[in-house]
Amino acid sequence: MKVLVIAAHPDDEVLGVGGTIAKHVESKDEVYVCILGEGITSRELSLKKKSQKEKNHKIKKLKNNALEASKILGIKKILFFGLPDQKFDTLPILDIIKKIEKCVKEIKPDIVYTHSETDLNRDHRIVFEASMVATRPLGNGIKKILSYEVPSSTEWGSPVSKKHFIPNVFINIEKTLEKKLKAMKKYKSEIRDFPHPRSTEALKALAKKHGVEVGLKSAEAFVLIREINPNR
Repeated sequence: MKVLVIAAHPDDEVLGVGGTIAKHVESKDEVYVCILGEGITSRELSLKKKSQKEKNHKIKKLKNNALEASKILGIKKILFFGLPDQKFDTLPILDIIKKIEKCVKEIKPDIVYTHSETDLNRDHRIVFEASMVATRPLGNGIKKILSYEVPSSTEWGSPVSKKHFIPNVFINIEKTLEKKLKAMKKYKSEIRDFPHPRSTEALKALAKKHGVEVGLKSAEAFVLIREINPNR
């Protein structure tokens, strides 16, 4: 099978789907990642005072982190689009849709993983919306679409919102959790100290939490958006 992971920023693919990606690869599936945004530039206040050359250096370094992490997980290819960090809402959503459609057309995936519509991060929510349009069932061969959580975004969504991340698919990552953690460590600028949700300890705890919810030792959790089984 061919698998496409759609991510707003570098590191989202590891945080949300890292263990599952490694599991797909072990099953001989081909995994591709579409990273839409450049990441990092809006979060680091120090970058606002730096030259464009220095900013480009940071962006390039983060891109290299993504490539290093991809080698650990066994990702076949990453497609980078370099959209401005935390400014997806300033772009016509059609532009974002077209970029995802480009990935879908090139890769022809059987399974797609994308962001959750419940995330605090607005870029994530926009990517979810754009993904739903780009993967609409028009003979593109996509059999399954799932949304994933991103620690430090999904759990920080509004508690009074009507939309919540309530997973109904759990994938056993007991044997691939260490690969996920090793890949995440390549993102030196993104990983944090405990008790931050992006710390190694917190990622282990989240995997265990989802695991015990369904009788497993470690799991990643997803919401099934759509599944098409033409044989039934």
